[in-house]
Amino acid sequence: MELAIQTRELSKRYGRHLALDRLSLEVPCGSIFAFLGSNGAGKTTTLKILAGLRHPSSGDAFIQGCSVRRESFQTRSLCGYLPEAPTFYGWMTGREYLVYSAQLSKVERERRKERVEFLLELVGLRKVREPIRSFSRGMRQRLGIAQALVHDPPVLLLDEPTSALDPLGRKELLETLASLRGGPTIFFSTHILGDAERIADRAAILQGGRLLVQERVEDLHRRYGRRTIRLEVEGEPAELIAALRREPWALEVQREERYLSLATSDLAAAQMRIPQLLVETKLPLRRMEVNEPTLEEIFVQVLETQK
Repeated sequence: MELAIQTRELSKRYGRHLALDRLSLEVPCGSIFAFLGSNGAGKTTTLKILAGLRHPSSGDAFIQGCSVRRESFQTRSLCGYLPEAPTFYGWMTGREYLVYSAQLSKVERERRKERVEFLLELVGLRKVREPIRSFSRGMRQRLGIAQALVHDPPVLLLDEPTSALDPLGRKELLETLASLRGGPTIFFSTHILGDAERIADRAAILQGGRLLVQERVEDLHRRYGRRTIRLEVEGEPAELIAALRREPWALEVQREERYLSLATSDLAAAQMRIPQLLVETKLPLRRMEVNEPTLEEIFVQVLETQK
């Protein structure tokens, strides 16, 4: 597996405060990788080290095999970086700002116009002529992504890109990021777990500067997720509840007015056995639905296992 980002025993101290504690992380090339954690977990510190804006106290980090300690000039050229609250020259238009950024990034003169127009189209700002000072927060974030991509880097680093956006702005930004799938590796930090669930294929959970888990999102669901089944039946379900509680795959059975809520450790076994139990207890089934755990529920469960 080729890695776009790797950290090895990466630590960072600010005086007596240990912001990062021996972080070892692997981000495969081409992935959309969500870096999850509460505020103060160490996410921004990690991103700033990867972007070359902070020096680690110990350990090292690598961008496509290049060390941020020893080859910082090269690692900076391999990354596009969007801070949590980007700033712009408000009197410029989005187009003027991207042209200026392309010049600073030494994009070849003959490629600049084409690159800028492509990025404006990508982030939905091609027809916007107003100065940046009039942009909404969502428009600014999308312009920030375009700026981070202006030199066509293989790695995109985004620090809480949706944290201050309204629902429409978040939706637009997430759609922009999803459209980049298969292109640059996207490494973004967030404490909004629903955003990560919508677009990420891999995730890591950080708490107090320590890495708790890093896996594919589907593996996190499989490993930590607690699937539940909701049943709606006609008639008194007391006998069915007793029968379900005797099954080895039934973790918890609760009655919720007209519904039964069943947490299971083996979804396939439950789906095969429940119809048999309904026949045996002579209860007509009105509805059965499977609820997958959310990434937020998995996040809470991972934190609880570390207590």
